[in-house]
Amino acid sequence: MKWEGNRESDNVEDRRNEGGSGFGGGLLGGRSIGIGTVVVALLASWIFGINPLTVLSLLSGGGGSPSAQVQQQTPAQKPPADDRMAAFVSTVLADTEDVWKDVFAKSGGTYQEPRLVLFRGATQTACGQGQAAMGPFYCPGDQRVYIDLGFYETLKNRLGAPGDFAQAYVIAHEVGHHVQNLLGISARMDQMRGRVSTANYNILSVKLELQADCFAGVWANHAQSARQILEQGDVEEAMNAAAKIGDDALQRSGGGAVVPESFTHGTSAQRQRWFDAGLKNGSIQACDTFSARSL
Repeated sequence: MKWEGNRESDNVEDRRNEGGSGFGGGLLGGRSIGIGTVVVALLASWIFGINPLTVLSLLSGGGGSPSAQVQQQTPAQKPPADDRMAAFVSTVLADTEDVWKDVFAKSGGTYQEPRLVLFRGATQTACGQGQAAMGPFYCPGDQRVYIDLGFYETLKNRLGAPGDFAQAYVIAHEVGHHVQNLLGISARMDQMRGRVSTANYNILSVKLELQADCFAGVWANHAQSARQILEQGDVEEAMNAAAKIGDDALQRSGGGAVVPESFTHGTSAQRQRWFDAGLKNGSIQACDTFSARSL
């Protein structure tokens, strides 16, 4: 992926020096926690078992106003200038900003940029306590994407999905959730919680996640057209990552039976299909998973 020398976003907060302080020394509260020791929990919570739109609310008990759950943050810190991985995610975020600003503008709308928070172990969010074991996630309450960069080692070494474009796909997927939030899709989804059965809510969750995959493809389409960011093998990296994090693949890798009724993010084939749909069409309209006859 061609990213070096491109614009970096100013919407990146570096909380890694906080070390998860303020959470009482829980399992994931310390800065020294090793990502390898929580990989099973990471897979279960980020990719397999919990909707990223509700995971933090669930952890915080699902009650109270978001603002009441967050203590005052110290002034936002910028990542060090010589931090290559921070520069990478800042550049990818900037590219998503450029793409979605243009897409929204062409539809007569205004894109509100999200912020991306780098943290270690645990951090405070408007949705409750965020932990590294969740993997990357988006909190609609504060319009922030959260990521512990140790996840990328897990993606490469534990999941078998290496490559910088696979890493960019992860960020673009979470930004896709932000786009859903701006479009009101997330709110409509949230209203369905408790009104439908668990099985039906899981089906809706799959459609939400596949749409975020498709939005990641929309970003890649426009970024390639505008800045020719793709190199040989990049698309294959993203498709491989999508395959590795399908619900069916994760259930098989965990040694259990494949249970379609428990899917919340979609199968490997579905995740690949919808990322590819966004990549080829480059339009929000092509990502209407909720009206699709087949996923």
